[in-house]
Amino acid sequence: MDRDDSFRGAPFGDARASAMPRDRITLRDHVREVEIGAFQEERGRRQRLRFDIAAEVTPDPGAAASDDVDGILSYDALVDAIDAELAAGRLNLLEALAERIAARILRHGRAALVFVRIEKLDRGPHALGVEIVRRSGTAGPDDGERIDGLRVVVHDDAVADLSAWLDDATTHGPTVILAAPGDARPRTGIAQAQRRIDLLATEIAAWRLAAQDPRCIVADTRTELVHLLRGAGLAVWAPSRLVLDAVDPPAAVDPRSLAAWLSDRLGAS
Repeated sequence: MDRDDSFRGAPFGDARASAMPRDRITLRDHVREVEIGAFQEERGRRQRLRFDIAAEVTPDPGAAASDDVDGILSYDALVDAIDAELAAGRLNLLEALAERIAARILRHGRAALVFVRIEKLDRGPHALGVEIVRRSGTAGPDDGERIDGLRVVVHDDAVADLSAWLDDATTHGPTVILAAPGDARPRTGIAQAQRRIDLLATEIAAWRLAAQDPRCIVADTRTELVHLLRGAGLAVWAPSRLVLDAVDPPAAVDPRSLAAWLSDRLGAS
């Protein structure tokens, strides 16, 4: 059975058998050039991905009969889901990208079941890929939610009493701390290497804070930052992962530039 036949036949497998009859909309052979991959050789280069998506939707004969585009799940919603997740940040795994695309489609009220296939086309004389099927109600929460009153603040060596400084910072609401590194770090004439060194220096400063006060818990992903902020209301940011995986990274990685960039992404002040 070739790839197209398996897609046209039953991409939902057993999940479809017990479901009530539904309509299906599909997107096939949608190819994009993307930077993705867990290996170092995949960083800094783009490779082709092929997307196949099928979404089962609750039928609405009235919408079809009235020829009203607002009453259906548009084909554009499938492409928009791909665009939005590719724009959200660089990922290492096809599995993570497929999960996020499926979750975004399932947040549409009409979508009941979604099949996502993503294949890498440039990793050899074959296609390497992943396929997932997800039902409505199984999609994870939208990690794009913003936290009211969130602030991003910079901590530097001028702070004499860390405990008192933390007390003051947390009285103003949920707070992300960016620890400013000192100047005692290697200097190179290679921009990419210097950028990594500067990011690592910021992470070392973050872990120094963690060693000084148990309230300073270091987080390097958006999910963990949000988790800490919704719980304790305080998090220390280790920036390397988010910055290096971003599709729109900050032009500079000094503390003020990093704080402004994270504030924009989280809707903070």
